[in-house]
Amino acid sequence: MEQDLSNYRKSYGKEKLLEENLKENPLEFFRDWFLEADSDEGITEANAMTVTTIGLDDFPKARVVLLKKYTEEGFVFYTNYDSEKGKAIAANPHICLSFFWPVLERQIIIKGRAEKLAENLSDGYFESRPLPSQYSAIASPQSDVISSKEVLEEKIKALEKNNTLPKRPKNWGGYLVRPMSMEFWQGRPNRLHDRFRYTLQENYDWKIERLAP
Repeated sequence: MEQDLSNYRKSYGKEKLLEENLKENPLEFFRDWFLEADSDEGITEANAMTVTTIGLDDFPKARVVLLKKYTEEGFVFYTNYDSEKGKAIAANPHICLSFFWPVLERQIIIKGRAEKLAENLSDGYFESRPLPSQYSAIASPQSDVISSKEVLEEKIKALEKNNTLPKRPKNWGGYLVRPMSMEFWQGRPNRLHDRFRYTLQENYDWKIERLAP
């Protein structure tokens, strides 16, 4: 099976990314770009991001996860701590987050260190989820091999029959990713894209550099 994609090309040119438009703090600049993406009708899930970890098998693995919060400290998402992703983070907390919004011709790549959220914060978010999502988080041994989907459905039925509000499993919760590097990419004509990288310094200031496309 072979398919030649060498003629697949798209010309970029909607916006420019200029030095004078940058902010000193990349988290503030992220907020500006995220709000634009979130308000664009052509983007259905602006908070969808790719999370890349280094697995226990020494291979990188990327998957799409939903960003649930961002603050001046970093970026928050939730998962099963016993999943392949959770085990990878436990072994190596240095991970990468990336956002790609094709409609805006923009990409953000974030390198950072993941740490578990405080339990009360994970409790609060878990309780805010729809009840079926809570049941799914409890019933699913994420990333494990299972014999059939019916196994999960039976577990969920048992939880529903219990008729009590579930508690957050101890192996499920949030991560805060504290950024160490943030790169902003704006598509430009003729592949001369605009790229700027913020790198966190020892004094907690950010060094800003333009990168070649």
